[in-house]
Amino acid sequence: MDSTGLVEEKKLCRNCNEEGTKVKTITVKHMVIGSLLPTVTDADYYLCTNGKCDIAYYSSESDLQIKKEQVKVPIWFKEDANPKYICYCNRVTEAHIINAVRNEGAKNMKDIIKLTSAMKNGKCEVNHPTGKCCSPIIQEVINNALGI
Repeated sequence: MDSTGLVEEKKLCRNCNEEGTKVKTITVKHMVIGSLLPTVTDADYYLCTNGKCDIAYYSSESDLQIKKEQVKVPIWFKEDANPKYICYCNRVTEAHIINAVRNEGAKNMKDIIKLTSAMKNGKCEVNHPTGKCCSPIIQEVINNALGI
């Protein structure tokens, strides 16, 4: 249910039929390759969160589907993402974070920021495929590397 008490319509990816995560138009405009920019209108967009799906973004208001190959950066959770950026603003990969934990003694977010420069001078709205801060994802990688 949404804030009005009504059941909110699920926005499913037409390719895999899984629910996506809503993203801002400005994020999609900064993520797509130049030739697709004219097709990105002021509409509702969703990031397909299925790691096996070839679709990166889709619109709930049109037939527009943007494939992962049509995005400027690899989306970290997609199966074949290479490299697997976690902090897109500073190009910090999952491997960088794991290395900092396992080989450089990082135990927390503060250590990761110091050792990798993650989250410094961030412009997540236009650099990260979700348009949001990467800190929860960094924390998840730290936890996994620590075996938590």
